[in-house]
Formats: sequence, C-alpha cells, structure tokens
Amino acid sequence: MSSRRDWRGLLFVAPFLALYSLILVFPLLRGLWLSLNQVDLFGAGHFVGLGNYARLLQDPVFGTSLLNTFEVTLMIVPPLTVIALALALALNRAGKGAAFIRGIFFSSAVLSVTIVTLIWRFVLAPDAGLLGDLWGAMGWEPLPFLSDPQLVLPALAITTIWWSVGFPMLLFLAGLQQIPQDMYEAAALDNSNAWTTFRRITVPSLRRTLILVVMLQSAAQLQLFGQSQLLTAGGPSGASRTAVLFLFETAFGRWELGYASAAAEILFLIILAVTLTQYLATSRGEVDGR
Repeated sequence: MSSRRDWRGLLFVAPFLALYSLILVFPLLRGLWLSLNQVDLFGAGHFVGLGNYARLLQDPVFGTSLLNTFEVTLMIVPPLTVIALALALALNRAGKGAAFIRGIFFSSAVLSVTIVTLIWRFVLAPDAGLLGDLWGAMGWEPLPFLSDPQLVLPALAITTIWWSVGFPMLLFLAGLQQIPQDMYEAAALDNSNAWTTFRRITVPSLRRTLILVVMLQSAAQLQLFGQSQLLTAGGPSGASRTAVLFLFETAFGRWELGYASAAAEILFLIILAVTLTQYLATSRGEVDGR
C-alpha cells in the first residue's frame, strides 16, 4: 500500500516535472550536446569534442567579454544592495506617503529593458541629453558616457541600478517587517544609538535576506544583455560587450551555434560557481556565528 501511495503522489507532480524537463532540462542537455559539435543554423554539423572549448580559451574577444561582465557585476551588485537597503530603511513606516514613494521607486522595475535604455539614452547623450545640458549649464564639457571606453561600463551600471533597485528594496522591506519590535524597544531601553541598533539588530536579522539579494543580483548581472546591446551594441571597440552579448553575436550574427553553446556552458558554470561560493561562504559564517 505504501508503494502504491508513493506512485499516486508522483502522478500529482508529473505534469510539473514534464513541463520542467521540457523547458529547462532538455534545453540544458541539448545545449551541452551542441557545444560538442560544429553546427550552424542550417547544417547538421559534426562532432568536434572539446574543440569549441579549446578555441574559446584562445579567443581574446570572449575573454574580454568575461572581464567586462565581471567588472560591471562588481559595479552593480554592492551599490545596488546598499541603496536598496537604505531605501527600505527609510520607507519602512506606515502611511500613504511612504507607500506612494515605494511605488515610485518600484515603478522602474516593471519597465521593459527597451524603455529603460531609451530613457537613459536621452539622459546620457552628451549633445542633447539631460546630463549634457546640466554639464553645459555649469560650464563643463559634457562627458561622452556611451562612447568613452572608460565611462561606458559605469554608465551601464548606473542604468541597471536605476532599473533594478525596486525588487531588492521590496525584499528588504519584507525582511524588516519580520523583525520583532520588542527587540528595538529593548535596545531603546538600553540607550543604544541608531548605529548600534542597526549593527546589532537590523543587519543580523536581515542576514538571510541580504544573502538572497546578493545571490540573485549576482546571477542576474552576470547575464546582463539588453542594456549592453541596446545602449552601446557592445561598443566602443568591445568595451561594453558582455558575455551574453558575445553569445548573441556568435549564434545569430555568425551562426556558430556550437561555439555559442560552448560559451554558454562556460558562463553557466561560472554563475553556478559564484552562486555556490556565496552560499557556502555565508552558510559557514552562520555556523561559525553560532
């Protein structure tokens, strides 16, 4: 009877498992197989083993795209986390005013990447953009954010932070509202100042939320694509080409599906390694803290 009940239970999850396999597992395995072949959009291709991976290791364009991806991720994740936490702390109060301001900050998160890049193209354009007009009004030379190799990645980071801050802000707000008010009342009775309360009560209580935000944003920004493609097309001279944009150009510009699949598998392993490293490091910290 117990074995029969187990099989009956499996039937309830079978539709989900079938859909999950179709959408996620099959493409993953198919991509792994493609990475071992030299194939384009129209031909059957032929097996080359690890040839695509060996070629990637010697490809300076792919190496530069990975470096750009890591650099822009480091530019985005720490500031985004700090800004989202600061906004959550400032807006963690009842009232229509706070709710309205939360809605304003979250509104950018519902925009598509196309709308976001159009907005920031008008902001960052040196000749007719908002920042260019402000620079000119103060007598300064407008900065070419989207055409200067030294400024283009910071420009992508600012655009992404503005677009992405709403969701982590809501996560921090949800975490703050789970902290018992008794803890803050006890701290007030002990005459703790705001910094001590934040360091000893708020941050430890938000530890899991903080880990979640950093892990989600790290995985998301390592896959940054739309901003780079629509704002700069990877330019100037590849200074803003990210790893996913490299995949896109290789697969649909040069039609090298096997080569692009090999690059995708490497990026997948990098994201998996980064996420697992963050998780294991924070888990070990929790164990040591106990």
